Amino acid sequence: MSDYVSGAVGVEIFTAPWAFIRGVPAMKFLPPEGPPEIAFAGRSNVGKSSLINALVRRNGLARTSNTPGRTQELNYFVPDGYSGDAGDMPPMALVDMPGYGYATAPKEKVDEWTKLVFDYLKGRVTLKRVYVLIDSRHGIKKNDEEVLGLLDKAAVSYQIVLTKTDKIKAPAVPKLIAETLEKIRRRPAAFPEVLATSSEKNEGLDELRAAIALAVNGG
Repeated sequence: MSDYVSGAVGVEIFTAPWAFIRGVPAMKFLPPEGPPEIAFAGRSNVGKSSLINALVRRNGLARTSNTPGRTQELNYFVPDGYSGDAGDMPPMALVDMPGYGYATAPKEKVDEWTKLVFDYLKGRVTLKRVYVLIDSRHGIKKNDEEVLGLLDKAAVSYQIVLTKTDKIKAPAVPKLIAETLEKIRRRPAAFPEVLATSSEKNEGLDELRAAIALAVNGG
């Protein structure tokens, strides 16, 4: 059993061993509502799994793939030693959601897990914040805007995280942050700060960990 207990969650939680507890292919398989949940959303191949691995310092925790659409379930991760069942609740959980947009799967399958994601976003009381990942090389696209619109409508707090900033020139990063802030300025559920990260270079991860700890504690 982990030494972590319920209550205020600090950034030190990311130094604990983390484990995958379950994949959720349908709402009925969701763990009991209890600990605060932090979810990661983004277009297929935006780097969600890589970012989760970098956050918890576990290279093989979340499965990564060069094939868009690899993640087809809601994948739950918690500090190791917790089952996630009633009576054995971790202090928090990370949720890797299926990527939206392009996926190498039949349309019926894509529609199925897209509905799962949207149902989860609209109905999960313990969901504290969604981190919407945006590839720095492409910026906010139409399907990103559709997801932001859904989050606004559902009144689910979200924050934009730019990924793969090592793939663009350093002077372009502040400009991209400013442009992104302007695009979300009028969105009611958007957290008014944009984070820039690189999983490959371990850049911006401390800031993201601090932001997650703040969100989990109600900030």
